[in-house]
Amino acid sequence: MYTSAKPYFYGTGRRKKSIARVRIVPGSGAITINGRDIDDYFGLETLKLIVNQPFGVTGTEGKFDIIATVKGGGISGQAGAVRHGLARALLAADPENKPALKAAGFLTRDPRMKERKKYGLKAARRAPQFSKR
Repeated sequence: MYTSAKPYFYGTGRRKKSIARVRIVPGSGAITINGRDIDDYFGLETLKLIVNQPFGVTGTEGKFDIIATVKGGGISGQAGAVRHGLARALLAADPENKPALKAAGFLTRDPRMKERKKYGLKAARRAPQFSKR
């Protein structure tokens, strides 16, 4: 785990079943997720773009290092959780970022969740196959 005497800003992000604890430290722009580099952790380029979106909106690319711990869910949900946590951490670092982050929708917790399975069905809405005879 990363320990430092440097001041850091913290944000918690959530998406689906994923929870991300994100710390940003003034630095060169290195991104570490669960002790691994972002290129190693998120293989898809789109997921890396999702994580970096708050930096683009606030114009702070390369000014902060990210140290994130993510648990639960899949890779897409985890990328969304890191984005949410990063946006909250940037807000803590500079409250003037709020209008830009809010307008982009990065401060809003996405409430969409998986629908529960119902009895008599095979999945949330999938019914058993119907046969006339």
